[in-house]
Amino acid sequence: MNIGEIARRAGVSRSTVSYALSGKRPVSEETRRRIQQVIDELGYRPNASARALANGRTSTLGLVFPPAGHHYTSMQLDFIGSVVEAAALHDYDVLLSPSGMDSDRSFQRLLGERRVDGAILMEIRLQDDRVEHLTDIGFPYVAMGRTAQPDSTWFVSIDHAALAEACVHHLADLGHRTIALVNRPEHLLRVGYESAHRGLEGFTKAAAERGLAAQAYCCGDDAASGQACVERILQESPATTALVTLNEAALGGLYRGLAEAGRHVPRDFSVTGIAADRWAETVTPRLTAADVPADRLGGLAVDLLVERLDNPGAAQRHHLLTPPISLRASTGPV
Repeated sequence: MNIGEIARRAGVSRSTVSYALSGKRPVSEETRRRIQQVIDELGYRPNASARALANGRTSTLGLVFPPAGHHYTSMQLDFIGSVVEAAALHDYDVLLSPSGMDSDRSFQRLLGERRVDGAILMEIRLQDDRVEHLTDIGFPYVAMGRTAQPDSTWFVSIDHAALAEACVHHLADLGHRTIALVNRPEHLLRVGYESAHRGLEGFTKAAAERGLAAQAYCCGDDAASGQACVERILQESPATTALVTLNEAALGGLYRGLAEAGRHVPRDFSVTGIAADRWAETVTPRLTAADVPADRLGGLAVDLLVERLDNPGAAQRHHLLTPPISLRASTGPV
C-alpha cells in the first residue's frame, strides 16, 4: 500500500496526501478526514525513510555506546534500557552504535547517512574526539559524562569526584586510617576515561584532607580481577582496613578475596563505593554505596536531547547528580 493508492481511493492528488501526512501545507478538514478514513481502512503505515524525507526527521535517536571492556556492566545495561524506555515515551526509536571514536565506520554511517536525529554519547573521555566532532558540525547530542571542558557540552552525569570524596569521609568518620581505591582497568585511565579519573581525583583529595594513608589500584571489570586486586592490597598494605570501589563488575571478587583472606565484612574490613543499587542490594553483606540512578540518568539524557531537537537555539544545559550514600551493611567502625 502506498500514497498513490490512498490518493486514488480518496479522490485527491498524491501531493495532497503527502501534505496531509507531513503537515507541510494546509489541507481542508474535510479532505484530511477523507484521507484519514482511507488510511485507517487500509491500515497504512508510512515508510520510515519516506517519512524522514518528507519532514527531515527520522524519529530515531542514536546511542553511541562502546563497551569499555570486553562486556557491558550491569550499570551500563541498565542505562541502555532506561534510554530505550524514555525514548519510547517521546515516540522515538533507538539505534545502538558501538563507536569509540569519530573515525569509526559505525559512527560515520550514523552521521553521514543521517540515520538519527541526535545522539547520546557514552563512555566519555576527558578529551573526547566524538564530542569535539559533533560540536564542530553542530549535530545535536548529549554526553553521558563530562569532558575536560564541560561548560561547552550538553551532558548528564554523576559527580564521581564528589561521590568518591563522600565515601572516603564516611570511612574516616568510622575511624579507618589506611584505605584503598579499587578503580577501573588501567587502560581506561590511560585513555582518559572520565569517571575513573574524577573518582581517583576525589579519593585522593579527601584522603589528603583527612590525613589517611591511601593507595589506588586499577582492576579489571570482572570478579577474578577483583579477587586478585584484594590479594594485592592486603599483601602490599596489610594495615588496610577499608576500600572504596568504582568497579561494580569486580565487586563479587572483592568480597570473595576478603573472605578467603579471613577478613569479615564489616567487622574486620569495610567496603563502600559507587554502584547501581541493584548490585549494592545483591551482595552479602549489602553494599554501603552512592547508588547510581541509571534509570533516571537515561531519562534525563533523552529529555535533554529531545529538548535540543525541538529547540535548536536553546542555551546549553546539563544535569550533574550527586546521590547520597545509602548506608547498608558493608561498613563499620575499625
